[in-house]
Amino acid sequence: MKNDRIILDQTQLELTIQRICYQLIENHNDFLGSVIIGLQPRGVILANRIHTELTKITGNSTIPLGKLDATFFRDDFRRRDSPLIANKTEIDFIIENKKVILIDDVLYTGRTIRAGLDAMLAYGRPDLVELLVLVDRRYGRHLPIEPNYVGTTIDSVASERVEAKWQETDGIDEIVLKENRK
Repeated sequence: MKNDRIILDQTQLELTIQRICYQLIENHNDFLGSVIIGLQPRGVILANRIHTELTKITGNSTIPLGKLDATFFRDDFRRRDSPLIANKTEIDFIIENKKVILIDDVLYTGRTIRAGLDAMLAYGRPDLVELLVLVDRRYGRHLPIEPNYVGTTIDSVASERVEAKWQETDGIDEIVLKENRK
């Protein structure tokens, strides 16, 4: 669309992921006692990218990686016109007393993250939970949730939306700010 604005192109996205990985390495060192969990659906793609890059940089391919679906923990799942379709949760490790890096693509209201935190507790009580997001939409938060790791921060209005496009699902890597059309 004419008013769409690219926030991160493919090169910027790759550099942003690398930068975040170095921040993670700085804070988690060898990742013993740390796990990565991506929120379904699009946080999983970012979590996979982060995991792949961490493996490349550190040589450590044993960092636990999981996928978490929080669909039925959302506070709005019964308010929708059409039924929600849940994605698969795949966590084959214990998070009890672990440092969890919870990953999603875009943070806006905070409701998805809150649902993810609730869903995650079914797998144990972590020692620490850190939030990693690719895009932080600072304004519009409904809950007091702030990320520990941020790819980029944007100021946007309610009539705009951030769309993360991934090679795996959309055939292109880019983050776009779009004007909502009614």
